[in-house]
Amino acid sequence: HVQLVESGGDSVQAGGSLRLSCTASGYRYFVGWFRQAPGKEREGVAAIWATGDFPHYGNSVKGRFTISRINANETVTLQMDNLKPEDTAMYYCAAGVAARDALGFNPEYRGQGTQVTVS
Repeated sequence: HVQLVESGGDSVQAGGSLRLSCTASGYRYFVGWFRQAPGKEREGVAAIWATGDFPHYGNSVKGRFTISRINANETVTLQMDNLKPEDTAMYYCAAGVAARDALGFNPEYRGQGTQVTVS
């Protein structure tokens, strides 16, 4: 069993930045983030392979968010720049064998979530 521990959620003004972190000790496949706002569908944000290669991004965050993996198999960070009000959501760390799973489609593991609010 892998425990995913998220941190970094906060409230910021539009145009600001936040960095989310997810500790995924020893997980050897894709780790990523998805988000969900009240009344909206789940949306894949970003995912990355265990070695830090093969980043995937959702269309709405391309060019603004950057996912990276520090110390292979350990911490995954999501740098979020130029935040917009529509980025407001609960962000969940997720892990799975395929990128789509780490983007929230059918994750093998998921965290408890961290709230991001952009006003």
